[in-house]
Amino acid sequence: MTKENLILLADAYKYSHHKLYIPGTQHIYSYLESRGGKFDETVFYGLQYFLKEYLQGTVFTKEKLDEAEVTLKEVFGRNDVFDRSRFEYIIDKHGGKLPVRIKAVPEGTVVPVRNVLMTIENTDPECYWLTNFLETLLMQVWYPCTVASLSREIKKVVKRYYDDTASATAFGGIDFVLNDFGFRGASSVESAGIGGSAHLVSFSGSDTIAGSIFAKRHYDAPAAPGLSIPATEHSIVTMLGEPGELEIFKHVLNTFPTGTIACVSDSYNIFRACEEYWGTELKEQILSRDGTLVIRPDSGDPIQTLLRVFDILMNKFGFTVNEKGYKVLPPQVRVIQGDGISYSSIPGIFEALKKAGISAENLVLGMGGALLQRVNRDTQEFALKCAYAEVNGKGINVQKMPVEMDANGQLQTSFKKSKAGKLKLVKENGAFKTIGLDEAPQLDDLLETVFENGEVTKAWSFEAVRQAAAL
Repeated sequence: MTKENLILLADAYKYSHHKLYIPGTQHIYSYLESRGGKFDETVFYGLQYFLKEYLQGTVFTKEKLDEAEVTLKEVFGRNDVFDRSRFEYIIDKHGGKLPVRIKAVPEGTVVPVRNVLMTIENTDPECYWLTNFLETLLMQVWYPCTVASLSREIKKVVKRYYDDTASATAFGGIDFVLNDFGFRGASSVESAGIGGSAHLVSFSGSDTIAGSIFAKRHYDAPAAPGLSIPATEHSIVTMLGEPGELEIFKHVLNTFPTGTIACVSDSYNIFRACEEYWGTELKEQILSRDGTLVIRPDSGDPIQTLLRVFDILMNKFGFTVNEKGYKVLPPQVRVIQGDGISYSSIPGIFEALKKAGISAENLVLGMGGALLQRVNRDTQEFALKCAYAEVNGKGINVQKMPVEMDANGQLQTSFKKSKAGKLKLVKENGAFKTIGLDEAPQLDDLLETVFENGEVTKAWSFEAVRQAAAL
């Protein structure tokens, strides 16, 4: 269980809301959606972590309340905002467990934007304020959802070029084309675990071990789902200076005489490394290996660099032409591009290879900050909004419908318009659709209760998540 104090894990303004809701409020029902953004669909993933780590069990205690009271009096500088009795009620009546119900789409489900993904409501009328108090923490599910969505969208691009240019028996397969190099660029160890595991929903290549630990700990993965290989960095290859680069390369090959190994080769001159060292001096040793050498350029324009590198390697090592008419290096040699890789650069790289008659199966990718860090809540426009309330026993459909000015000064309804009433997610004729809870009773609600009154009521395995998100 986390050491964090849940009583303090909300935006400061939330502590005044118990007073600001209209008197007589008994029930608040809110929903989460991706309102649009970069991609047309979103992989729902990561909620289970927040439920297990932060919300399940006894989360409010007198000790935590005492701690929170000190901080919140400092934050507000007054005594009429934070109301200790609200939390004492939950401690006394519910044993410190949260009287809320959370429903969500099964994890790994790929849902078109502008559909309900999750709902939350209070189960005790005295705790109407608690529903949206939890928004601050639960909204952070945007991060694993967005990384999982980004990774899956890249897999679509890779699959397209594999379908066009790669042989059916391509070495390693598509699951190892995109490798997560993002641990050092993540904002925290927790982010690396959350985002790293989200990438592993679609791919199996990763140097972010935290992602595998996360999947094992919170999604019962039986073994590490993220796999890696031995590889050099520049500190290794530059140890003997430029004159000693060839000796280092020999040492790398001798140290791992079998299996896959990667070697960064741009410390001085990537083209000399490919032509004179790998392709001449070490050529026979490489071709006689039971395994694959993966050569890594790490600077320069990715497209121009890769085209020249492949031209050199194919001249030196030879190539075959696969059944789709594209050139393939011998299985002992491949290339990994880990510099300048992003969702926007990947299609151009594969397209350039295709135009040059080079199969996509020759190349794998490493992606760091652009995978785990160059995303935010607005990448997929995540929002959690109240859609239904009960005041003095009367149900009210709640909705925001902002009017805004466009660039031409014309009034229009904002894309931030929210949904009204209790909701369900259904599938009709194979398409997802959000409708009112009482509409179309013949269609099953795909939202399942995953948390109720302090207990996680439904959990997903990592394998189930992967299967649900599979292309």
